[in-house]
Amino acid sequence: MTTDGFTTCLWFDGQAEEAAHYYVSVFKNSRVDRVSRHTGAGPGPEGSVLTVEFTANGQRFLALNGGPQFTFNESISFQILCSDQQEIDHYWNRLTENGGAGGPCGWLKDRYGVSWQVVYDRLPTLMSDPDPEKAARAARAMMSMGKLDVAALEKAYAGE
Repeated sequence: MTTDGFTTCLWFDGQAEEAAHYYVSVFKNSRVDRVSRHTGAGPGPEGSVLTVEFTANGQRFLALNGGPQFTFNESISFQILCSDQQEIDHYWNRLTENGGAGGPCGWLKDRYGVSWQVVYDRLPTLMSDPDPEKAARAARAMMSMGKLDVAALEKAYAGE
């Protein structure tokens, strides 16, 4: 095994190239690395996209046009730790645009059905504070939100 970490494979039904370009547009430090096409040996039509290797935020992905047999669900999600409200707004807005949908507690699904958690990076610290009242206030605040609100989380944690 190489020491370069893992590559996450995402299974699409004909949208691999479109999705790769979309994710590259959302995240910094991103690029499309390689597109491979069917050669005529099957199973897809010759010249159609089979896979797209891309990097999003420094993480390697392979988008595979595998067909309609499998779809995404919430059992796998990508967590984006954000340092402030501006970052949360950016990722939430970009990933829910054009058919994506917000969910509870910072979770959302993008237009391809991929689940994301857009999280305030201090939230794990707030919710694991040794003071159970502070932690509970932060948890209750988070549970009441769709897109996370940094100021409201911090106020709840502080008891304001």
